[in-house]
Amino acid sequence: MHRVGVLALDGVIPFELGIPARIFGAARDAEGNRLYSVTTCGLDGRPVRTEADFDLSVAHDASLLARVDTVVIPPSHALGPIREEGRLPGALRDALAAIRPGTRIVGICTAAYVLAAAGLLDHRPATTHWREADRLQRMFPTARIDPDVLFVDDGDILTSAGVAAGIDLCLHMVRRDHGSEIANEVARSCVTPPWRDGGQAQYIQRPVPGSRATGTAPTQAWALEHLAERLTLADLAAHASMSVRTFTRRFRDEVGTTPGRWLTRQRVDLARQLLETTDWPVDLVAHRAGFGTDVSLRQHLHAAIGITPQAYRRTFRPAVTAVTASAG
Repeated sequence: MHRVGVLALDGVIPFELGIPARIFGAARDAEGNRLYSVTTCGLDGRPVRTEADFDLSVAHDASLLARVDTVVIPPSHALGPIREEGRLPGALRDALAAIRPGTRIVGICTAAYVLAAAGLLDHRPATTHWREADRLQRMFPTARIDPDVLFVDDGDILTSAGVAAGIDLCLHMVRRDHGSEIANEVARSCVTPPWRDGGQAQYIQRPVPGSRATGTAPTQAWALEHLAERLTLADLAAHASMSVRTFTRRFRDEVGTTPGRWLTRQRVDLARQLLETTDWPVDLVAHRAGFGTDVSLRQHLHAAIGITPQAYRRTFRPAVTAVTASAG
């Protein structure tokens, strides 16, 4: 059984604290056996103050972290010197230093500050709540903070955006550990989607372009009709009658992500639709979605939702016979 240790810091947010136990606790094998054990600890084993109007009694101190396979740190509203100065208090520094090499370490939301202050995000990709992304990047310039995504999996270090993105990350970990079938069953048990489209950029409040501004919406619509073709940034800018620099800036202002990432997301969405609704071989799906090769499709689909095209088709294709579309 995979052992998960959850470190509750003073000021912990109860919702996020409960996510690991809820998601990992719902994971079962075909015989109904639990696949994870989840144990919560504090730094010293004493009651932990929460961000809400109650304290938590925990039965373990941080020595637990040296005996688990995955460490999860939920966010706290009392990070104090960590968020302000990038400095770990001694007890927390010692607790993290005692974690065994090879242990998977997870930071939900603003817990990315804890990982960064411990040096765990140096020269590595990560994310956090979009409101904190710029600050985190300024404080820890060697980290590669992506403010757009819901979570980042960099092998043994994983981070998520705010609140519900912790659910997305934990489901991704179940999928990575045990496959889509078990992860999907966990999602059904928790009445949550097995994966969500897009990223947290869609939730960022952005000014609406003025009525006289030349928008990129017509070019977006045009690109959706030509996904099978090789579309470059220069092609998109030319269609919008803008310079590449102007188009890129306006596109990001309006959509919340770069043209390249948006285009990849649309191609992944189309590939998923084709995998669900046609009998086309994977290489043809890849071609029609604009990925060119089945290798490219496999890489992008796995990066987006954590599974291969074949596994996606087996898992998400409706039970009824899919429509055999013409390849012509």
